[in-house]
Amino acid sequence: MFFIDLMKYLFLGFIQGFTETIPVSSSGHLMIFKHLINLNIDFDTLAIITNFGSLIGIIILFRNDLIKLIKSFFSYLTTKDKKYKNDYKYCWLIVLGCIPAGLVGLIVNKLELFAKIDNNVKIVGLSLLITAALLFMIRNYKGKKKDYDITWKNALMIGCFQILGLFPGISRSGSTIVGGLTQDLKRDTAFKYSFMLYIPMSIAATALEIGDLFGKSITGITLLYYLLSAFVSMIVTILVTKWFREVVNKGKLIYFVIYCAIVGSLVLIFM
Repeated sequence: MFFIDLMKYLFLGFIQGFTETIPVSSSGHLMIFKHLINLNIDFDTLAIITNFGSLIGIIILFRNDLIKLIKSFFSYLTTKDKKYKNDYKYCWLIVLGCIPAGLVGLIVNKLELFAKIDNNVKIVGLSLLITAALLFMIRNYKGKKKDYDITWKNALMIGCFQILGLFPGISRSGSTIVGGLTQDLKRDTAFKYSFMLYIPMSIAATALEIGDLFGKSITGITLLYYLLSAFVSMIVTILVTKWFREVVNKGKLIYFVIYCAIVGSLVLIFM
């Protein structure tokens, strides 16, 4: 029984890690599996913990960029040295890009606007089709702007696209990369900025959700399952995000268009 239960958690940790950073919606896939298989698992708690695992994975993957940005931000504040100014500006563009989804997210959470549709798997199917349509529209976009060419208008527009990621089943990474490409960002620039937005947004979401865990009774063995699933999610997130970056840079988003269109259609028809 221990082995079977462990494999359930490891499998879902793998699904979370594999789908978190690619434009197919990790929460949507967990919901699909929740409806397909009766695993007798607290999916809400598992989602919080495995999301945290993915967050740690992304921080590890972008650690050099994060360290450089943080150092440059405080160095510019204290010295006003122009060599730090571009990174200082980029930090504020990250903050600016988080504001639209941050404000809308607080309102959605406070008013529980998605409460009635949060477990509706048909919504996931529709959301996957929307994601497929968005990715199809920008599949050939290349863009010209690099990291330091991003303007405050670009940041706000990408931040508005990130609002789409709040909707159950719509990929956050997909919506922000789409937003970046529509703002004439180079593919890798859009990819990097998308994940620079992901980190503070994910930290904020985890902070809001972590309080829910304190009211739950989690046994020692279940805690072990959660920790192992989070570890799997972290490792898989790192590996998949590296692969996804190559896919974006090669302009192969059509793979995800096809996948989202097929899975979304199957969900709407059969579930």
